[in-house]
Amino acid sequence: MEETVRLASPLDGFVFDAFHVRPPEARRGGLVLIQEIFGVTDPIRDLARGFAADGYEVLAPALFDRQAPGFAAGYDAEGVARGRALSEAAPWSEVEGDLRACVAALAPPVFVVGYCWGGTAAWLAAARIEGVAAVSSYYGRRIPELIGEAPARPLICHFGRTDPSIPAKTVQQIRDRFPDLPVHVYEAGHGFASERRSDHVADAARLARLRTLQLFHRNAGIRSDDP
Repeated sequence: MEETVRLASPLDGFVFDAFHVRPPEARRGGLVLIQEIFGVTDPIRDLARGFAADGYEVLAPALFDRQAPGFAAGYDAEGVARGRALSEAAPWSEVEGDLRACVAALAPPVFVVGYCWGGTAAWLAAARIEGVAAVSSYYGRRIPELIGEAPARPLICHFGRTDPSIPAKTVQQIRDRFPDLPVHVYEAGHGFASERRSDHVADAARLARLRTLQLFHRNAGIRSDDP
């Protein structure tokens, strides 16, 4: 079953939409799926359905609802420009509040996965949000903004070796700061996990997804902020 639900941020009471999908059979846990800069698009909804098929109850929040309710852009230059502007207008404190509402709405264990801008928001969740069991971050370009905040929950990161927006020195910065953090680099560019993106690399997407699901399975017994 899928539907749009409304949630309220504990930060300021702002009410935002979230795409909600229940698993068709046994439930493995809850999952907060964080959007790219393009909003809650059809590809994000497809990802949510895919994780639901794997047994997760998924919430994909519309994290730009404060700036542009219902925003969903195309994967073109105009969409990139608009999405970047909205993402830069979304303070991390507001994002944190919305993610807290999503985590609280799901029965544990609750996991987080994020893509692009959402990959950085996923790092934020790993560092700040209680009740998260484990986090998978895909190509989070803005992670250096939050690198002073150590992940407090199990976290893995995925990057493309040929991603022009995330140079090798950025990936190395993360590795140097957190040498025990699993950081996986694939022969791919930005957005390699999305079948709708020109940089999609099927082998890399499958491997990153497998690692993500393995992380969730290993940490299914964690129900609080314990690492």
